[in-house]
Amino acid sequence: MKRRFLNNDKTFDRVVTVLVTIILIAIFYPLFFIVIASFSDPTMIANGKVIFFPKGFNVEGYEYIFQDKRIWIGYYNSIRYSFFGTLLALFITIPAGYALSRRDMKGKKVIMMFMIITMYFQGGLIPTYLVVKSLGLVNTPYILMILGSFSVFNLIITRTFYKSNLPHELQEAAEIDGCTIGQYFFHIVVPLSKPIIAIIALYYGVGHWNAFFSSLIYVTDNKLYPLQLILRDILISGQTIDVTTSDPEVIERLKQIARTIKYGVIIVSSLPVILVYPFVQKHFVKGVMIGSVK
Repeated sequence: MKRRFLNNDKTFDRVVTVLVTIILIAIFYPLFFIVIASFSDPTMIANGKVIFFPKGFNVEGYEYIFQDKRIWIGYYNSIRYSFFGTLLALFITIPAGYALSRRDMKGKKVIMMFMIITMYFQGGLIPTYLVVKSLGLVNTPYILMILGSFSVFNLIITRTFYKSNLPHELQEAAEIDGCTIGQYFFHIVVPLSKPIIAIIALYYGVGHWNAFFSSLIYVTDNKLYPLQLILRDILISGQTIDVTTSDPEVIERLKQIARTIKYGVIIVSSLPVILVYPFVQKHFVKGVMIGSVK
């Protein structure tokens, strides 16, 4: 009986391993294909000959992307929006999450109830635009830092992290030693919050970096465009390709290059986030798992 049970466990492990491997391949291969396609000959891609390795090494797509000087303006804008927006988000979310995790905070259930309601019911685009306009934030860089700087979902993760990791006895011991709430927060809570700070910073940073719709609605000055909006112009409007030429062969060649531009655009926009991820990866599993319990 015991032996059969062990054999069943091994069978189960093999099935799970096969399923996880299939899911991993299904997730990883599209990302891998984008990378190899961005360095391949567009004709080879169109004919379906690019499967596992780049064929007809070609970087013309990247050359067209980086010839546009607006790329660097977009990088600069996206970096400052992401950096200051994430700082603002951490300034709001970490103290709020800690305060809502304290046993002695009055009215925390009512506050959480109203916050959760906003997760399901929102004002909508037009009322939000009117509020932003009345505050004089339309066509300013500040609106792209403020919008997306608070998430109830991230607040719940942060609050749960503190409830799970900071024992009430630690707070009582600090209070017996004469520690004020501010001293306890800055000298004890914050140093113990590195995992959740790293994860919440990653969530907000990626959100600001990928923000597209807000800049499309609230910003019309080209100098304030983030990278995503500039890449959208390059990809959809085809502004880097001279389609006025009368030579059919040149037009066909430019159309082929345009096929690789879309893959290059994905790499250019994703590369900074991919480079940052390894620095927070060691905190990722711990911070997310502890913060998502309950």
